[in-house]
Amino acid sequence: MKAVLDTNALISTVIATGVPHEVVVKGLEGEYQIIVSVATLTEFRETLLKCPERFDMDEDEVQQEVETIRYFAEFVNPDEQITAVEADPDDDKFLEAAVAGDVDYLVSGDRHLLGLGTFRGIEILEPRTFYEQLGAE
Repeated sequence: MKAVLDTNALISTVIATGVPHEVVVKGLEGEYQIIVSVATLTEFRETLLKCPERFDMDEDEVQQEVETIRYFAEFVNPDEQITAVEADPDDDKFLEAAVAGDVDYLVSGDRHLLGLGTFRGIEILEPRTFYEQLGAE
């Protein structure tokens, strides 16, 4: 099973424990394959760096988080530009990675992505729902 995690899901694992954190841990442990692209990983890094007071992380700590994901994830290079999220076109990068990685799930707390429900057979789920799905398999 393969999944793309959006920036919100990844950030949640850095700043809190709970279901989003457990979702990433299960990916790091090999229960499913985390799929990333340069664009999705770059947004994760930039988001952590632009709010150091919120995340209480310096540049070295941010880089360590990025490197951890990079080490365990499979990289894809999307070759198709997708325009499906009219309300927030910046979210299209997650769909591009999901299609390029031929994933089963896109995990997100973003209402624009969740509003799609599915995209080309890829289920778009909240972290809790995905976590429950992992437990069912």
